[in-house]
Amino acid sequence: MNFDDDEDDNSMDWDGFDEDDDPHEARPEMESENRRIKNLPVLRKANELMELTQAIVETIDKEEDVLMMHEQMLANAMMLAPKIVGAEGGDLYTLRMENAVIIKMHARELLAQTSYCKAEKLAATAYLNVLREEIEQFRILFVDWVNSFDKDNDAPDDWGLFY
Repeated sequence: MNFDDDEDDNSMDWDGFDEDDDPHEARPEMESENRRIKNLPVLRKANELMELTQAIVETIDKEEDVLMMHEQMLANAMMLAPKIVGAEGGDLYTLRMENAVIIKMHARELLAQTSYCKAEKLAATAYLNVLREEIEQFRILFVDWVNSFDKDNDAPDDWGLFY
């Protein structure tokens, strides 16, 4: 594709666009969609994991934390909710699955980090066990959420994944 080409490319389907559309009419639908996403059980649990992780890492003695586990745990917990929202916003199966894989990786890494923190006695075992239980609850919600993805709503990207 040559971007300097002045010829019109009529491949864009403009039938769904109307210059007379009122953006204010779309507002209730957008607000409804935002509420739906905000109330997704998997997203609510991701936000709870973030809060719990934040509370736990505040108890870690930074001088004992030579691998900066507190920062790594926070980084993993912080990735969950935005990727869920991104998957919901993208709606295409491939985009949703790409986000799902990233979410899984961060959740599993956070789980592994709880084991490291136990072994190194960086945080109270009881707190880490609560986080592990919450990650398991997240995993169950995550599986249900991924199973709800519409495999037929996709535009293959020629990378050969997920279809």
